[in-house]
Amino acid sequence: MIDIEIHRALPEEAETLTAIAIAAKAHWGYPASWMRIWKPELTYHPADVERSDIWAAILDNSLIGFYTLRERDGNAWLEDLWVIPAQMGNGVGRALFDHARRLSKERGYQFMRWESDPNAVGFYLKMGAHQTGERHSNVEGQPRILPIMELNV
Repeated sequence: MIDIEIHRALPEEAETLTAIAIAAKAHWGYPASWMRIWKPELTYHPADVERSDIWAAILDNSLIGFYTLRERDGNAWLEDLWVIPAQMGNGVGRALFDHARRLSKERGYQFMRWESDPNAVGFYLKMGAHQTGERHSNVEGQPRILPIMELNV
């Protein structure tokens, strides 16, 4: 496993966070029109970073991934977990996920929950999570089923 540092994201890292989120989402091969639709929700501004609980993974002085943790319905909610495609499969996602789990436990949460991209379900199952439900949506008339995942922390 690679040796990464995880720190609270800084407002000046917003542009890099955006680039990582967009690159990671595009990695799954979604149509360009869908990526344009999703771009606003994948875009981070310095003020967003300042008021959010975003944690960044750093390797060799480069930001290579991040996650956002929120409280929702009395539980930890993993809002995002993105890794730059060049580092996928190198343990960065696992390190970020484990950090989020530890932080959730330290904060007294019993569960960590999140809505998963369908392509990431296998990763989350490997992390010990299980699916508790799903949310139905559509993009440009195409139905999508987004798994709701959960992990006891």
